[in-house]
This record gives sequence, structure tokens and C-alpha cells, in this order.
Amino acid sequence: MRKQELYNKVIEWFKQPMPIAETELHYNSPYELLVAVILSAQCTDKRVNMITPKLFHDYPTAEALSVSTPEVIFEYIRSVSYPNNKAKHLVGMAKMLMEEFKGEVPSDLELLEKLPGVGRKTANVIRAVVFNKAAMPVDTHVFRVSNRIGLTNNSKTPLTTEKELVKYIPGELLPIAHHWLILHGRYTCVARNPKCDTCGLQLLCKYYKSEHKPPLNKKKDTKQANN
Repeated sequence: MRKQELYNKVIEWFKQPMPIAETELHYNSPYELLVAVILSAQCTDKRVNMITPKLFHDYPTAEALSVSTPEVIFEYIRSVSYPNNKAKHLVGMAKMLMEEFKGEVPSDLELLEKLPGVGRKTANVIRAVVFNKAAMPVDTHVFRVSNRIGLTNNSKTPLTTEKELVKYIPGELLPIAHHWLILHGRYTCVARNPKCDTCGLQLLCKYYKSEHKPPLNKKKDTKQANN
């Protein structure tokens, strides 16, 4: 099967069970999503959603957050992974938003990456979710699922995965395709013991085919059988 044909079939399949696919992070503004995505690095969305209501209540804008301190913010986010670093990043991000962007979250990739705590994946999440741009954020789920299905050719880095997905997925579908792959990796194509038996992509999936090869028929030794 040619690569574009595989992509087309996978996309058509995802459209059936997930015609609507969205981030599971809770937010009400671009600023809140940016905070939530920074907090979600190496942490579950469920955990982030548990701590952000209080944080957003007390710091509803970049302006409010910018005049706080990492020590204060740490107490709000102490249950997430790497709270010390993330507290510093959040306050630094808010200060830069105020100083360079008048408190508004930019949509440009390079400008977003200037913000403390914002790497390429986080920047692309903001571009795809907030601004509906043709961006493909690659997290651990997207990376794993893309390689397993065969959408990428044993890609070694998130950037090479991103480039290949962007090449074959229509631009207007990239924002939702990002969520398709994440949700599939979060609930079906999990890291350990993927739920292949209930996955509708079995017949297309490179991983499934490799793990469920039919046993080879061993030919009997004719000479031995005749003796």
C-alpha cells in the first residue's frame, strides 16, 4: 500500500468514531490554555485540570500572573511534575507576554518559542487549538501511534515525525488529526499492552501485523517421512 493511501484510509477511519476531537485540558482563553499546556509537560491532563481552577481564579490574566513570584505559584502547582521549573516558566512567560506582546498570546511559531517553558510542541498546540493553524504538535502519544501504525518510517525524533505527518495530512485536518492521534494513543494504542483486539485499525496497522503474524507451516522432511 502506498503511503498516501495508508494516510487516506487512517483518516477516513478516524472520522467515523471521532468526528469531533478536542483537547482534554480545561481552559477559557488562549492564556489559560498556554498555562495548562506548559503544566502538562510530562504530566497528565487529569492532574493539570485538578489544579488549574484555583490558579486561574487567582491569576485570570497574564498581567496578574506576571506580578507574582515562582515561590507563590509553586504552592498552586506543587502536585504536577517539575513544579519548581514550571513555576519559574509560568511567571517568566507571563512577564514576557506583558512586556513584548501586550498580554496577548501570539500565533507565530517563532514568537511562541521565545516564551519561557514553550518548546515546539507547546507552540504548535497553541497554534492548532487556539488559532486553528495547520500545525501538528508531536507529543509522546502522537510519536508512538504514528510509528506503530506506519504513518512514519520508524521516526527517531518528534521533528521528523511532525514533518512526515504534515506532508501527508491535509492542512485543514492537521488540528483535529493531532487530537485523533493523541486520544488513540491515550486510550487504545497505549504504551504498554496496546488494546489491539478492540482497535479498528488492525488491518492497516504495521505494529498489529508484526505482532500477529500467522505461524509458519513447517514442511515435513519427506525423506524422513518415507523411512
